[in-house]
Amino acid sequence: MSTKPRLLIVEDEPIILMGLTDLFVFHGYEVESESDGKKGLAKGLDGQYACIILDVMLPSMNGFEICNVLRQHSRSQPIIMLTAKNTEQDIINGLTLGADDYVAKPFSTSELVLRVNSLVRRSGWTGTNKTLQLSNDVSICTQSLTGSSYNLETKYTRREVEILIYLLSQSKPVSRKELLKKVWDYKNTSDLDTRTVDIHIAKIRKKIEIDPKSPKHLVTHRGEGYQLFVI
Repeated sequence: MSTKPRLLIVEDEPIILMGLTDLFVFHGYEVESESDGKKGLAKGLDGQYACIILDVMLPSMNGFEICNVLRQHSRSQPIIMLTAKNTEQDIINGLTLGADDYVAKPFSTSELVLRVNSLVRRSGWTGTNKTLQLSNDVSICTQSLTGSSYNLETKYTRREVEILIYLLSQSKPVSRKELLKKVWDYKNTSDLDTRTVDIHIAKIRKKIEIDPKSPKHLVTHRGEGYQLFVI
């Protein structure tokens, strides 16, 4: 039985699919692929994958729809979206539906490998059951990626909980670039788009704050970064 991490790529452009398959096989992955959306979803639901790479534009079912169903099925499945254009709405759609990260076409293959490797490397931490207690009204279980916020059941993505864990470990504001290095595990952040951090922060605030526009837990310090408070 293969001990290589299994990767599922759902991409309908044959040249890109072939190139990505060869790329990740070269980097030590066991790769499965689909070019049709519904078939890709079925394979994603049936298998245990170290990561699933989803194109947005697919026949029969788009990547956003697939991501939504996969995330309802598993809170911990690592998912990366391939967006055709680096547009704010595509990014927001993918991350809101539970994708852990996104890469915009045309993309650097080295950047994609870096992001997949980073996500796969960090995906095992949820085996430790721990509760983050931010207040009497807000708690998060790091294993199940669920929590309670003001008497409402709340679901989180792995990335959201990783952000909370890291912020909670710091006694000072944390910059976007530091989050990209420590949580996303990016080595060089000089040319990276930081909107993914802002979008994740906004999503977290909606889940842990009674008034996201006037946050008490996850506070922004202008020019310095974000800080998480237990109250």
